[in-house]
Amino acid sequence: MFSEKRYARLKWACRRGMLELDVLLMPFVESGFHELNDGEQEEFERLLTCDDPDLFAWFMGHQTCEDPSLNKMVQHILSRVKV
Repeated sequence: MFSEKRYARLKWACRRGMLELDVLLMPFVESGFHELNDGEQEEFERLLTCDDPDLFAWFMGHQTCEDPSLNKMVQHILSRVKV
């Protein structure tokens, strides 16, 4: 379980240098993060340590993340924003 302080840091880490990432990550952390189990929350936190160009390429479908657990998290986030 994430403490409020740790969650606040995580939320701050969702603010990226690219608008495209901000519009994916900020709504997810606010509405979908608490639905994840503990392991998935850890994976989301780990995802945020990746570089913006990599995240952009994964979320935009230009590349596939080679790490299966991170790729699963990317796909989960994308599935929540697709209409």
